[in-house]
Amino acid sequence: MESISVFEIIKVGIGPSSSHTMGPWNAAENFLKKIRADYQIRDVKEVFVEFFGSLAKTGIGHGTDIAGMLGLSGENFKTIDTTKIEEKIEKIKSSNELNLGGEKIIPFVYGKHLILNKSKSLNFHPNGMIFKAVFDDGHEISQDYYSVGGGFIATQNENSMEKHCIRTLYPCHNGADVLRNTEKLGLDKISDLIFLNEESWRTREETEAEALYIWDQIKECVYKGINKDGILPGGLNVTRRAAGLNRKLLGDKVYENLDQWFQLVVDAEESFTNINKWVSTFALAVNEENASFGRIITAPTNGASGVIPAVLMYSQAFTEFQSEDDIIRFILVAGEIGTLFKKNATISAAMGGCQAEIGVSSAMAAAGLTEIMGGTPGQVLMAAEIAMEHHLGMTCDPIAGLVQIPCIERNSMGAMKAITAANIALESDPTKARVSLDQVIQSMWETAQSMSDRFKETSEGGLAIAVNVPEC
Repeated sequence: MESISVFEIIKVGIGPSSSHTMGPWNAAENFLKKIRADYQIRDVKEVFVEFFGSLAKTGIGHGTDIAGMLGLSGENFKTIDTTKIEEKIEKIKSSNELNLGGEKIIPFVYGKHLILNKSKSLNFHPNGMIFKAVFDDGHEISQDYYSVGGGFIATQNENSMEKHCIRTLYPCHNGADVLRNTEKLGLDKISDLIFLNEESWRTREETEAEALYIWDQIKECVYKGINKDGILPGGLNVTRRAAGLNRKLLGDKVYENLDQWFQLVVDAEESFTNINKWVSTFALAVNEENASFGRIITAPTNGASGVIPAVLMYSQAFTEFQSEDDIIRFILVAGEIGTLFKKNATISAAMGGCQAEIGVSSAMAAAGLTEIMGGTPGQVLMAAEIAMEHHLGMTCDPIAGLVQIPCIERNSMGAMKAITAANIALESDPTKARVSLDQVIQSMWETAQSMSDRFKETSEGGLAIAVNVPEC
């Protein structure tokens, strides 16, 4: 088994869903590359894309159709001006035309060239899609793709994650590997082991720079979220709350930029209630940005993108562990825990329910926090185990297929559980633990396989049915 870099698990993304937005977007870009590799964009007459299973059932709410159209247009979610997305989609729909790869205008009728097939699923994975191109000479090519979580895509023969996999110096495919390698090398911190393995992809200096870049993006996302009022898109009329919470917590204090605002947070009253509210504010801010097609940090998915930012912001505002080194080590350890779930279970809600998203992100955050607060390798893994243990069985049942209810609030809850898990682990002896991280990962995977498909991101069970709001 090859290794995965932590920066394949924690990375720049765009809302509202890694599996339902970023995955289809990546698939569309990959299909353009397939055309360019053997043919010419200028020779394409028409393109078709059909989404199946979970992608179709919650596609509108997750922006799956939007991702497909923008990806085929040659747009990149890492660089697109997110404020122009609605305008670009309206142009495609109103003109019945699409600028394929930014090179050729072709006919494109929504409902004909793009179909959400809710009555059929592809066998390989619940998040299936098929792209087809018809050329001027009548020749056709097609490719099936599967969005397997975290923005990764696969075909039946190839997985996009595998392109980034390398055999590292000290492979860590499970928690037992992590403990064995830290002990073998005489390391007190898991992050020191990760530094060594990440050198398979880049230098230590580049690893540190990438982690600090992630931190900068996290702060920018939170700052955008706490400065926006209004109603989230999608039709549920969900009101943004982070900005209001921020105002109440700061009172009459004013700020003009991110640095000034963050200093006010650091200087804020450190009562339990206030800190609790700040953690919620951080998480809500990120996920409200995610719900409105904002640029976020996928960690390990978009639906769970607020947990790690909330816990990392908490550590930098309300603990003594506030150095750049602490930030870097937090991100490295959190990312490494994410790879263990990715390799041994799933980070796709369509495969495992919300335990695969909020549960995994909470485990990642708990491990990162324990690492920088002085936890031993055993305590770090114990924190991840505790956090996941209390998310086992959590379903994914978004109302109207939108990443809003209950998704946004769940990030706050996941962050709180992560902080609690870290505190418990730091006061515990991991050698006396009855359940290991590897065992809880296996339990999560078995739970995922036993879970009814109705509770795996289909909007056909749980809250989605109880509230009975049609997909918007």
